[in-house]
Amino acid sequence: MRAEPRAERDLEIMSTVRQSWPAPARVGTSGRSSFRLRPGVTLAGLLCLVVAAPLLALLGFVGQPTEGLWSHLASTVLPEYARNSALLCLGVGLGSLALGAGSGWLVTMYRFPGQRLLNWALVLPLAMPAYVLAYAYTDFLQVSGPVQTLLRDVTGWGWRDYWFPNIRSLGGAVFVLTAALYPYVYVLARAAFAEQSMCALEVSRTLGCTPFAAFRRVGLPLARPVIAAGVAFAMMETLADFGAVAYFELRTFTTGIYRAWYALGSPAAAAQLASLLLLLVCVLLVVEAGARGQARFNTLTIHLFQKHRVVLTGWRGWLACTACALPVLVGFVLPAIVLAGMALDSADGVGLSRIVTLTGNTLLLGGLASVLIVAVAIGGLIVASRESGSHAGRLLRVAALGYAVPGAVIGVGVLIVIGLFDHAVDGAAKALGSAGTGLVLGGTIGALLYAYLVRFFAVGFNPLQAGMAKIAPAFGDAARVLGCRPWGVATRVLLPLLRPSLISACLLVLVDVMKELPATLILRPFNFDTLAVEAFQLATTERLAAAALPSLVIVAAGLAPVVLLCRMLDRGRGVAPVA
Repeated sequence: MRAEPRAERDLEIMSTVRQSWPAPARVGTSGRSSFRLRPGVTLAGLLCLVVAAPLLALLGFVGQPTEGLWSHLASTVLPEYARNSALLCLGVGLGSLALGAGSGWLVTMYRFPGQRLLNWALVLPLAMPAYVLAYAYTDFLQVSGPVQTLLRDVTGWGWRDYWFPNIRSLGGAVFVLTAALYPYVYVLARAAFAEQSMCALEVSRTLGCTPFAAFRRVGLPLARPVIAAGVAFAMMETLADFGAVAYFELRTFTTGIYRAWYALGSPAAAAQLASLLLLLVCVLLVVEAGARGQARFNTLTIHLFQKHRVVLTGWRGWLACTACALPVLVGFVLPAIVLAGMALDSADGVGLSRIVTLTGNTLLLGGLASVLIVAVAIGGLIVASRESGSHAGRLLRVAALGYAVPGAVIGVGVLIVIGLFDHAVDGAAKALGSAGTGLVLGGTIGALLYAYLVRFFAVGFNPLQAGMAKIAPAFGDAARVLGCRPWGVATRVLLPLLRPSLISACLLVLVDVMKELPATLILRPFNFDTLAVEAFQLATTERLAAAALPSLVIVAAGLAPVVLLCRMLDRGRGVAPVA
C-alpha cells in the first residue's frame, strides 16, 4: 500500500537531510575499525593541544634543578607569596560580590533618579585596567597629592602630625582591584536578576519579608550559580594581575614569577612558581564548581518584571542612586579626572609621535588577535556543531579554560614552547648542512599572538557558543535541502545569524588584549612596546605624570568598545538604550 503524496514528500525531505550530515561512528563493526576520526573532534583536539602545550611545558620544568634557588625561595618569600595572593583573592571576591550583586539588584528591581544612566555606566570600569587605577590613586592619595595637601592646608598639620592610609599596600591593592573587577559580577548578576520571576519575590513579601530580606533569602539564592561564576572570575583575574601588585611592590605569585625569570635568571624556578599558581587556579575552579553544584533555575514569568519595578522616591531614591554611583565614581570618573590632570601638568610627558606609535602597536596586536581568535572559534564551533554526539564540544570547552590561567604563567609557558620549537628547527637546519635558522618565533609578534590565543580563546568562543545555541538546527537543515553545501550553510546562514555575537566577541577580545600586560611584557619583540608596557615602565620609574597620557589612551581606546557592547546587550534584552 503506497503512502499519500504529501507523506512521500516528507519522507524524501527527511531522507535528504539525514544523508547531508555525517553519520555517527559505528561501534563494534566487524572487519573495520570501531573508531572513525571526525573533523570536529580533530580540530577541537588540536586546539586543546595548542592551549595545553605551554602548561605541559611548565610541568616538564617542575623537576628541573635550580641549584638551591627553589629551597631558598620556599624558606623565605614563598609563604608571603601564598599569603598575599590568598588575602587578595578573598578581599576582592567579597568586595566584588557586595558591589556587583548589590548594584545589579538595585538597577534591576527599582526605579530611582539616574537609574537608566547607571544601568550601563556601572560597566565603565571595564575600560579602566587595574594598573591604571593604581597609578591614578597613588598620585591622588600620596603625601604630595591633592588630598593630603588639602588636609594639611586646612588643619595646619605637618606631614608627620597625622596618620593616613597607605595606598601602596595590601589593602590598597584590594581596593583598586575591587574597583576594577566588580563589573564582571555586576553584568552577570544584572542578567540573572532580570530573568527572575517577580512572583517568587511578591510571595516572599506577602509572607512578611522586607525588601532586603527578599533580596537575601530569594533573589540572591536564585542567582547564586551565576554570581558564583562572576566572583570566581574576579578572583582568577586577581590571581592573574601583575601591573597593580608589581607597582604596589606587593609580593604575589605573579611578581615572583617575573622576578625569578628576569632578576634571578632561573627559568626552572619561574616555571615551578607558575605551576604552583596554576594549582591555585585549579583549586579555585573546583571550589567554584562545588559551590555552584548542579543548581539550575528556570522561570516562565519574565514578562512580569517590567510591570512591577518598584519606584523609590525621596531619600530612598537618592540613597539608591548614591549607592550605585559610588562604584562608577571610584572605578572610572575620579581616576579619569586625576589622569587628565596629571597629563596636563606633566612637563616630561610622552611625545605625540611616540603615543601614535604605541597606539598603532596596541591596535595592531588587538586587531590581529581578534581576527585570529574569533576565526579559530568560528571554525571549531561550526565544525563541532555538525558532529552530533561527538566529544568536540567537550574538547572546545577544555580549550576555553586557558582564560583561567594567569598571563604571567602563559608567558613563561609560551617562552618554553617557542624555545623548544626554535631549537628543533635550528638543529634540523644545521643537520641539513645550513648555517642554522636562529630564532624563528622567539621575539616576534607570532609568539604574542600565540599567547593571546591561549589566554583569550574563551573570550571569543563563549559569545559565539551562546549565539549558536539560539540558532535552530532547522535553519541549517533547510539550507541543505535547498542545495547549500556545508561551506554555503556556514557563510550564508550561520555567519549572518551570528553577526551580533561576532561583534561582541571581537570587541571583548580587543579590549582584553589592549589591557593585557604580563604576557606582553614577557613576549614582546625587541623595541616593540604597547601603551600598557609604556605606562608600566614609566610608573615603575616613578614618572607617574608621564605615565598618565598612555594610561588615558588605553582607557579611551577601551571605552568605545565597552559602551558599544553595553548598548548591544541592552538591545538584546529589549531595554531601550540610553541616548
